[in-house]
Amino acid sequence: MVDDVVRSLGFLCMGSRFRRIGERLQADTQQIIEEYGIAIQAAQYPFLAALDRAGPLTIGELAQAVGITQPGATRTVGQLLELGLVDMRAAPADQRRRLISLSQKGQSLVDYSKQTVWPRVAAAVAELCSDLGGPILEQLAAIEDGLAEAPLARRGSIVKEETR
Repeated sequence: MVDDVVRSLGFLCMGSRFRRIGERLQADTQQIIEEYGIAIQAAQYPFLAALDRAGPLTIGELAQAVGITQPGATRTVGQLLELGLVDMRAAPADQRRRLISLSQKGQSLVDYSKQTVWPRVAAAVAELCSDLGGPILEQLAAIEDGLAEAPLARRGSIVKEETR
């Protein structure tokens, strides 16, 4: 059997490890979504949830709410438009800005998902994390806050100086 290099490199590959965990969680979530006969991707749900919580948002605001790039948000909104789950209209105050909102079909999907898919996924992840040796959500939040405070490129200056 081949060694799990990402796991064995510890902190050095923490980003890769989070990514693969995230990809696995999304793939597993996708299976649950498909069991309910819903024809969207797991990665599209955060957009629907953001619009449900905040109401109409611009692409930039939606990208910020979901934590991705604006081009990524534009792509996903295009997909959701094709599925008829969102509507796009000009903002009343500035015709150049486009507001994205849930369509009636999108709101129905969100309402259904809140009762079925989302609680099931949340319970499954909670069960997965229940035996962990510490509050993982707090740990992840601390990592996110730390990265917002100082990205990796600005960290490790002690190591840089010691290797000179």
